[in-house]
Amino acid sequence: MHKSLKTMILILSLGLIIGSVFGEVVGLFLEEGSIAHQLFVRSISFGPDLNRWHLLVVDLTFGFKIHVNLMSVIGIFIASQLLRWYR
Repeated sequence: MHKSLKTMILILSLGLIIGSVFGEVVGLFLEEGSIAHQLFVRSISFGPDLNRWHLLVVDLTFGFKIHVNLMSVIGIFIASQLLRWYR
C-alpha cells in the first residue's frame, strides 16, 4: 500500500520531536559536563536567522531553528521502521 507524503512527514516529524524530548529528559539525569550528558544533550542547529520587524505599534519576529541531537536521529530511525509496518 502506498503511503501519502503527509503521513510520512507527520510520522518522521513526531519521531524527531519525541526523540529530542527523550534526549533532553535523559540529559536531566546525567551529570552535567560528562561525556554521556554531552552525547544526549548536544545538538546541531540549522535554519534561517530570525527576521525582526520593529514597527511603530507592533514588533514582529519570524523564524525557526531545528535542533537535532543523537536521540532525535534515533527517533527518526524508529519512526521510519514503524512507518514500514503501518498500513
